[in-house]
Amino acid sequence: MDWTAINFDWNRARAFLVTAEEGSFSAGARALGLAQPTLGRQVSALEMELGVTLFERVGQGLVLTAAGRQLKQHVQMMAEAAGRFSLSATGQATQLDGTVTIAASELEAVFLLPSVISRIRQRWPGIHLDVQVSHSVADLKRREADIALRSFRPTEPDLIARKLYEEPIWLYGTPQYLSTFGQLERLEDLRDVQVIGFEQSNQLEEFLKPRGWPIGQDNVRITSLSQMLHWQLVRLHQGLGFFPQRIGDTEPAFQRAFEHLGPPLQLPLWLVSHRELRTSQRVRVVYDALAEALADTGEVSSAHW
Repeated sequence: MDWTAINFDWNRARAFLVTAEEGSFSAGARALGLAQPTLGRQVSALEMELGVTLFERVGQGLVLTAAGRQLKQHVQMMAEAAGRFSLSATGQATQLDGTVTIAASELEAVFLLPSVISRIRQRWPGIHLDVQVSHSVADLKRREADIALRSFRPTEPDLIARKLYEEPIWLYGTPQYLSTFGQLERLEDLRDVQVIGFEQSNQLEEFLKPRGWPIGQDNVRITSLSQMLHWQLVRLHQGLGFFPQRIGDTEPAFQRAFEHLGPPLQLPLWLVSHRELRTSQRVRVVYDALAEALADTGEVSSAHW
């Protein structure tokens, strides 16, 4: 190997990669814990070392040049190798110690995760699992989580995703509540039903009406971002709530509302991680354990409230 051909500083290459990933010097500096001028100087020094222009400024942001795009691919491979080197040097690659953060919604955390968490803890007791329960989308690129469960396919090029399954989302209610409506033959007859919503807006109405469900503001008198509050309110005969089939069917007090009319929608479940984090073995084993447990034949924990 010609060692004299390596004519750049790795720290500067890392500064270039982080700036390219984050889209600006300010965001890249925050990611590395550096001052913005320091990061800018490192990137400028790398451009001088290599004799190329890596970025063009467009408005308030930065855009990679053709040379920058080409070099970014090589630096990404270097970063992945550096990550594996660091893990091996610290023993993390074999000992599987450390924290793995999983972002999930309330229902997913309560009904889908407990059994697989138990298996992970039994097999890899050195892994600390931090489950972040939120309805907002965790920014994996900024390391807000290592792994996320999402109902949509990510579009960011730096994320990897596996579709676990797709299932119907039904409106569920108690037999007592649904008995007041009889056997409806048409969705147009569904006028007096109450649906528990997530926010005070026309979003639910705009979503359901094209699908034939005549739901308006008068049909949504209770709103909350808490899915488990929806669950409890449905159990108390206060209306209908949206739940995934494999979760809603676990509750003996629930039944699918107007099943003969079909489910209002279908949603997928995606398992998502940042591709660079796949070089961490502890993240990989948790990712694979989730994928195996939550695939199309995955188990659902029963919860009684």
